[in-house]
Amino acid sequence: MASNSNQQEENKPAKRKPVFTKVDQLKPGTNGHTLVANVLSSNTVLQKGRPSSSNNLRPTLIAECLIGDDTGTIIFTARNEQVDLMKAGTTVILRNAKIDMFKGSMRLAIDKWGRIEVTEPANFVVKEENNLSLVEYELVNVVEE
Repeated sequence: MASNSNQQEENKPAKRKPVFTKVDQLKPGTNGHTLVANVLSSNTVLQKGRPSSSNNLRPTLIAECLIGDDTGTIIFTARNEQVDLMKAGTTVILRNAKIDMFKGSMRLAIDKWGRIEVTEPANFVVKEENNLSLVEYELVNVVEE
């Protein structure tokens, strides 16, 4: 009987258990990160109505949120409905987050493939002195000989 249920499980694509990343492990050009972070602050940086194909205005709302865990902090760019979730003092789980580069520094973002979940308050102290978004990266083209 047990072998039968094993066979069914083998046919289904295995759901990968999320590997939780710490903020200080984030690197430019990487994606697929799942992490738990506290939202320290959220500042709206862009708010405008955008004409769409129909006559109603679709607002564009972008907020830069400083988020962090016990290893460091990074700026998370929240868009539209994400802004409502990213309130200061909230603990969130970011699933399938990616690193965007903005003016040479890292920003964490979630596109349509990821999601944000508000979760129980985390019991870590955010290491605020290690802000990864303050590190400036320079794009260096490596020429292979």
